[in-house]
Amino acid sequence: MKIKKILVSQPEPSSSKSPYFDLAEKNNVKIDFRPFIQVEGVSSKEFRQTRIQILDHTAVIFTSRTAIDHFFRICQETRVTVPDTMKYFCISEATAFYLQKYIVYRKRKIFFGKGTFANLVDILKKHLDENYLIPLSHIHKQEIPELLTAAKVKYTKAILYKTVSSDLSDLKDVNYDILVFFSPSGVKSLLKNFPEFEQNNTRIASFGPTTAKAVKDSGLRLDIQAPNPQAPSMTMALDQYIKKANKK
Repeated sequence: MKIKKILVSQPEPSSSKSPYFDLAEKNNVKIDFRPFIQVEGVSSKEFRQTRIQILDHTAVIFTSRTAIDHFFRICQETRVTVPDTMKYFCISEATAFYLQKYIVYRKRKIFFGKGTFANLVDILKKHLDENYLIPLSHIHKQEIPELLTAAKVKYTKAILYKTVSSDLSDLKDVNYDILVFFSPSGVKSLLKNFPEFEQNNTRIASFGPTTAKAVKDSGLRLDIQAPNPQAPSMTMALDQYIKKANKK
């Protein structure tokens, strides 16, 4: 069957230069965007019940912009004034720059890795005297605590936000030729919203090995997997698949 409509389970790109828009125009297909998951902040009451004291820590580890937002939100809600001496360790330079939203960047001690948590841990090993706080979602990669513990880093895990399924009930009677997923949570959201979902001719695309595994573990057929040697990005993998499907 030819591909005419695609649903990407992420927010619509803010830039008009997104490769998804090029993909749609180039292949004459319609692409809709809809987040299958959403982030909800843990309330200040819930956080207080953990008895975690932010000011007992000398440094914070940030794995994402979302973690930064919720750390400073909780500080505000619990009336904690973060001292100028607090150090920040970020997974990437882009994440580190996002701190400018909350602090005077040039006046703080900020360190950043090259995009992987393993690389960031190598930096943390040079600062083992610090007592770290790491804000996370209730669903997070198990490698994070494992790598920190193995490196003998003193840390406290603070669950400050949750990833939950979005309400997709308005999509019940809408059919797409391809559903595109980027996380196991997205796959879980599909099946939570539509427990009677039957794949039939709907193609499923996934990005990353954990998402691919979630698709297969759910008993669904995985038709498009990225990255792969011929397609390092999801848009490239979709482009290649659409060209073959629409030739028939």
